[in-house]
Amino acid sequence: MTAIRLRAGGRPWRPGAWAGSVIKTGGFGLVIGLIVWETLGQTLRYTFLPPASRVAGRLVDLVTSGQILPALATSLTNLALGFAISLGFGIAIGLGMGVSRRLAASLDPYVNALLTAPSLVFAPIFFSIWGLGRQSIVALIVTYSVFVVIVNTSAAVRAVSSDLHEMARSFDTSAAQTFRWVTLPAATPLIFTGIRVAAARAVKGMINGEMFIALIGLGKMIQDAQHQLDATTVIAVLSIVVAVALLLITAIDRIDMRLNGWLPRTERGT
Repeated sequence: MTAIRLRAGGRPWRPGAWAGSVIKTGGFGLVIGLIVWETLGQTLRYTFLPPASRVAGRLVDLVTSGQILPALATSLTNLALGFAISLGFGIAIGLGMGVSRRLAASLDPYVNALLTAPSLVFAPIFFSIWGLGRQSIVALIVTYSVFVVIVNTSAAVRAVSSDLHEMARSFDTSAAQTFRWVTLPAATPLIFTGIRVAAARAVKGMINGEMFIALIGLGKMIQDAQHQLDATTVIAVLSIVVAVALLLITAIDRIDMRLNGWLPRTERGT
């Protein structure tokens, strides 16, 4: 198979090689965790801790019966819309705050206040505005994730060394050229740090919105299972939610590696 070259050191990369690396490094710990889980579940026999084998069987039943796929499609649609809006507005506003001190001084108190506020308290507000529609859930996902992107993007731009700007000015570059070719590339690694955190918060917002605003998607399945005290189904659906979060963060890491592969590993933070 023809090797594809990455910019990071020019080392060859083959499709699926990164997945094999993840399996090798994390697979052993996963197997041990599953064995411990299965042993505790079979030994203790607590209703809230079903064995891993039973959860896996329930997950297979949900997939083969067709129950999980429509719910998953609904949840992924909500997540994609909310996270895309968060990235668009978060990066744009964050870049503006990073470049303009006046804009940063105007927005910083509100952004930080909304970042620290419990995001779930906005659920009744969105419900009163949009009702049980998708808009309420998407708005909650945005509330969970957009402020993290804004804060990290703004901090990333402000953290760019002044020496880099002075070097750019010595080549008689315009402000737009300095931003495009110096500030933005230097800030990108820290921006992606915020995007990773925002991705995890977006998944949390998705589930909370579906559970507490409109009973749809994976959130509805968890809520229904909770009402029936069905811990096996709850954990089975939660495993899907965790898998969605891990796949999203993995995709972000792949994009980060493509854009920042020229940096040393210590600077990329990986």
